[in-house]
Order: sequence, then C-alpha cells, then structure tokens
Amino acid sequence: MKILLPVDGSELSLEAVRYAIRLTSEGLQASFVIANVQEPTTLYEMVVAHDPDVLQQVSGAAGVHLLAGAEELLNQADLEHESEVAAGDPAHTLVDIIERFGCDAVIMGARGMGPLSAALVGSVSLGVLRASPVPVTIVKPRPAPEAEEDESAESSV
Repeated sequence: MKILLPVDGSELSLEAVRYAIRLTSEGLQASFVIANVQEPTTLYEMVVAHDPDVLQQVSGAAGVHLLAGAEELLNQADLEHESEVAAGDPAHTLVDIIERFGCDAVIMGARGMGPLSAALVGSVSLGVLRASPVPVTIVKPRPAPEAEEDESAESSV
C-alpha cells in the first residue's frame, strides 16, 4: 500500500506522519509519498523578482525544507518513502499527486484555519477529502492539556 502524507511544516502535519508510522508498527505494510505543495507565484513576486527561475528555485527550496521533519521521522522508523514538491492549488495538486504516484490512501492533518464552511476541517483537507479518488484519513489536533483537565474534572462531578 502506498500512502500520501501531505506536509506543510506544521506540528499537525508531522502528527499525521507519526500516526502513519504507528500504523506500520501495528502491522500495516506501506510505503509513503511525502508531499509539499507551494502556492503559485503571485504577480507581486514576479514583478519584484523579475526572474521566474529564481522564484521557482526559492519555492522548491522552501518545499524541501518543509519536508525535512517528515523525512527525518520516516528515516528514523526505517520506512520507505518518496518526496515530492509541487506548486499550485494545494487540494487539486495533492489529488494530482495521488494519481501520479498511484497512492492507495491519504493521511493528513486538518488545520481548521479555512473559511466558516471548513471550521472543523482545514480547507485543504476538506478539498482533498471531497476530490480524492482514494480514502482520506484526517488527523485532528489533540485537545489542549487544560481542555483535557476540564473534561476529566467535569466527568468526576
């Protein structure tokens, strides 16, 4: 099984990678594609930089940097993986990566920072969930420690 792990450098995206690693430690046989999608270049960036090649190099370097944490986790777990840095609309580009690499599933974090329609799930996560031809597992943020304490105090009352 080949699983896509989209990463954006956030702790939540790395938590999704850790979740995937836990699945393999419980017996799942899988290889992984870790991917980062850079937003398209803006008109302002093109006017300021004057050189599209420079912009592409900077964007690619940023993507590689954001993959480093996930690569380190997968290397420590001795798990086979490929890496991809792409540019474009994140949700659509991730669906393209799913198809291009022949992925069987996606495990990703949900940032929950999109518009109101995506209040519980991030807008990129929601876009991938809607358009993906394969199953998508969304790893939600862990509750804050004080929220856990409040829940345990309420349940003991």
